[in-house]
Order: sequence, then structure tokens, then C-alpha cells
Amino acid sequence: MDLCGHATLAAAFVLRRCLGYSGPQIDFDTRSGRLTVTGGTGAGEDGCYWLDFPARPPVPIELETPIRDGMGRPPLAALKARDHLLVYETQAEVAALSPDYPRISQTDHFAVIATAPGDDCDFVSRFFAPRQGINEDPVTGSAHCTLTPYWAGRLGKTKLSARQISPRGGELWCELLGDRVRIGGYGVLYLRGEIEV
Repeated sequence: MDLCGHATLAAAFVLRRCLGYSGPQIDFDTRSGRLTVTGGTGAGEDGCYWLDFPARPPVPIELETPIRDGMGRPPLAALKARDHLLVYETQAEVAALSPDYPRISQTDHFAVIATAPGDDCDFVSRFFAPRQGINEDPVTGSAHCTLTPYWAGRLGKTKLSARQISPRGGELWCELLGDRVRIGGYGVLYLRGEIEV
């Protein structure tokens, strides 16, 4: 995996909350270069973890037929970075999508992001990756490396509020910083255990 928001945030959370790491930032060397995480040290705003990821600005493309037909509704625009980015007119359209997963798996792509302006946030999204064995991911940090530059350009601002509207869903706070994207989110400890080998 070249970039994973879940794993980066979870690793930072464990280092801070379970292992007592108190440095100002945590650095990870990854396939996407150095990723840093700050925050996570207190309540409220300070309890937010801020992930510094590379921006992946999308470029317009001609959408392939299996993806267009497999989504069940044609988008207003189609773009691509690592993932296909399909832009719809309304949040309700994105929420109503019911993709044909075998059909959208027929082309050579990592995943499909569907997005639209949000009703009570800057933008919403859903993330479909059946080629990777994940029909729909609940919340996808790496998708926001593409969504943030797209919406920053479209809305004319660099700080954005986002919501992934999968059945589980989640909120993210995003900021475009040149060729980097800063993504904020929270972690929660839900399981602790021991493994004997």
C-alpha cells in the first residue's frame, strides 16, 4: 500500500496514547516518502491528529464505460490521479449511488471516488475499491489527497471540511499546503489484547 490514512493515524495514536510518546511530531518513512503526524496530545482541537500527506491533484479524463455504467449515474465530470474521481451535482446523488462492483472492477484503476458539494460541509465523498477487495471503505485518508486539491481549486479556499458518507462515515478537516495536504481526524481505542507466538 503506497499510502494509508487509517494505518498512519492508528500508528500515531498507539505511539501517543498507549506507548507514551510525547514528541512534537511523529515521522514515518513510507512508499510515499516521509509522512508526519502532529497533535493528538490533548482534548478538543489539540486531540486532533494532523497527517501531512502528499497532494495528488487530479486531471480531467474521458471516463471508461465500465466505470460510467457501473456507477449507475453519470457524473458531471471525471478526473484521475491514483484513483478515478467522479464529481456529482449533489450530496443526495452521491448518497444514492449503488455501484455494480464487478463492473467497475473491469478497468485498470486503484479505486473510484464519488464526490459532490456537501449540504453542511464543503464536500462529501464515498470511496469504492472492489479491485482491492474493499467494495466501500468507510473513511479514506488517501482519497483526500486528491479531493482536497480538487475542492480547494473549485471553492477558492485552502481549508475545507469534509464528510465521507459511507454507512459508517466520518468527518475530516483538510488543508491544501502547496504540494502537501494536511488531514485532521480523531482516533479512539476500541480494543487492547495480547498475542502469544
